[in-house]
Order: sequence, then structure tokens, then C-alpha cells
Amino acid sequence: MFSFFKKKSPPPAAAPTTPAPQAQQPVSPVPAAPATGSLIGSALVAPIDIASIAVAPERERWLAKLTSGLRKTGSSISGVFTGTQINDELYEDLETALLMADTGVKATTFLLDDVKKRVKDSGVTHPVAVRNILLESLARLLKPLEQALVIGQHQPTVIMVAGVNGAGKTTSIGKLTKHLATEGASVLLAAADTFRAAAREQLSVWADRNTVEIISQEGGDPAAVAFDAVSAGKARGKDVVLVDTAGRLPTQLHLMEELKKIKRVVQKADGTAPHEVLLVIDGNTGQNALSQVKAFDEALQLTGLIVTKLDGTAKGGMLAAIALWAQERQQASPTLRPVPVYFIGVGEKLEDLETFNAREFAQALLS
Repeated sequence: MFSFFKKKSPPPAAAPTTPAPQAQQPVSPVPAAPATGSLIGSALVAPIDIASIAVAPERERWLAKLTSGLRKTGSSISGVFTGTQINDELYEDLETALLMADTGVKATTFLLDDVKKRVKDSGVTHPVAVRNILLESLARLLKPLEQALVIGQHQPTVIMVAGVNGAGKTTSIGKLTKHLATEGASVLLAAADTFRAAAREQLSVWADRNTVEIISQEGGDPAAVAFDAVSAGKARGKDVVLVDTAGRLPTQLHLMEELKKIKRVVQKADGTAPHEVLLVIDGNTGQNALSQVKAFDEALQLTGLIVTKLDGTAKGGMLAAIALWAQERQQASPTLRPVPVYFIGVGEKLEDLETFNAREFAQALLS
């Protein structure tokens, strides 16, 4: 279901002169369904187009749930294009609809300017054509967020996961663990969320359910738990170490400092780690989600996002605001890694977490 890619080791020098296979690189998902690869032991089964096999109906059902979750927003924006003329009133209504969809002032201005330019250049005369142009503009803005999570360039691949309380962080870790294990990756969980009551027990349930190992300490220091887990992952030859950290608000400065400490200690355990620093954000928090992303990125230098709960009251437009922020961040500091949206969730079930596709999301948002 997910897009995972694991690089093969180069063949030994004494091997026959058969041309060496190229290392797999992460690729963007195709519109019908993301490209995927299967982890089997230490080798990668080459990515295949899964649009025509069993996962396609699953993706279709998931997209229907996403569209349903964003239906209120879609109806509000689509209602702008029911008239017969392209005029200032249409653009004013569109601006209001985008702002009401949690797109934010900057992203709304960006999209409106792009739409107006494209309308002028194309010479279209019917409002429905403006909707199609908006869809293209939105999909293009969101496209840089569409990247595959790469597993296997390091052993273990250490993934540190952060987020505020209630965002669905530990549940997302459990779902991600299940899919990694299904693809053949050996996973070790680190219960470094020693701050929240029952967090260790919740993660232990996911470990038991997925039959994976877990490193935990009752009342232990979070950084020490993370260090022990990374060290154990290296010693046991694990493919992935997932570090669950305590949920906290970015305004809780002492707890944000603890997150920084965990990252520093993980780096001591493995000089190249953490290889991914993911933030789980609740899709219902609107523009506050962007504030969280900025704050956690400043503290941890994020490498990816998981957006959850897009099946509730979420309006969805905040992803446009995040995409514009990520674009400006990359332009200001080209050496920083991008911050893609690896996964989005539309419910509590295992299959409700899926890879992000820019065009699919734009279509669901404007349906």
C-alpha cells in the first residue's frame, strides 16, 4: 500500500560481468496509485504499477473516504463557479471560499494570482474553466509535498516521530509499523514517550499486534530510551527503528528542549541518525497546523509530515499553506531537506493511512 524503496547492495567485484542493477530511487506516486516496492529480507522487489491489481480498489475506497471528508470544503469552493461570467465578484467569492477552507492569506493570494494569470493567458470565458485552472494550480503547488519515504539507505533507518497530544502520533506509528512489517522490514519500536500516562502501554499493544520488538523503560529518561533503541537496532540488524516521543505543544519550551536532547542523543548512538524526523499533525487544526510545523521544524529540522483526521471537520486547505511555506523554506535555505507529506489519514483503521498524492488531494478538495 505504501511506497517503500530499499537500495540493493552492490554486487561483489568477483561476480560475473552481468551489468549491475541500478539502485532504486524514490519516485513520485502516479495518479492512479503510488508506485510501490516490497521489502523482502535485504533486497528490493522492483517497484511495479499497482493500478491494475488488488490495491486499486483499496485506493479507490480510500479516495472516496477522503473526498467525503472534504466534501464541505469542496461544495463551498465549487459553488463559486456556478455562474455564467468570469468577473471580480467570482474572484472575491473564490478568495472567501479559500480562506474559509483554512488555506491562509498567503496561499490564497498565491493561488488567486496564479489562477488570474492562467485565465488571462488561456482566454477562457466560462467559470467552470476557472475551476479546472484552480485545480491545476493547487496540484502544482502541492506537488513538491509528494515524495516517497525511503527505507534501506541506512541500517537501521532511524525515524523520530513528534507531534502534539491528540494528533494521532502513536496510532500513526502503529499503522506505519504494520505496513513496514508487512513489506518484510524488521522494525524496532522505542517507547520514548515517557511523559504521557499509558503511552508506553499503547505502543506495546501495537508492538504485540505487529509482532515487533520494543524498547521501553517505566519512568525512564526519554533520551536514554531512544539511545538504547538505536543501539539495539544496530546490534540486532533491524531495518527500521521508530522512536515515539512525548506529545507536546511547541509553546512548552522545556519539553521542546527535551526533544532536541533526544535528537542529539540519537546522533550519538548513530552519527548519521535520525534519518527521518516526522511530525504528525491533526488536519482539523487549520492554520494552527502551519504554526506547529514551523515551530517543530525550527527545533528539529523536519524531514516529513503525516497529516491525520482528514475525515472529520478538517477543511484541507492548510496543506496549501504548508506547501507554500515549504517552498519558501527551500528557496531560503537550499541545503535543507524538503518537508514532504509522506502520509495522510482519514480514519482509525489500518488502511485509512495512505501515501499523499497532490492531484488526488486537489481533486478531493475541489470535488
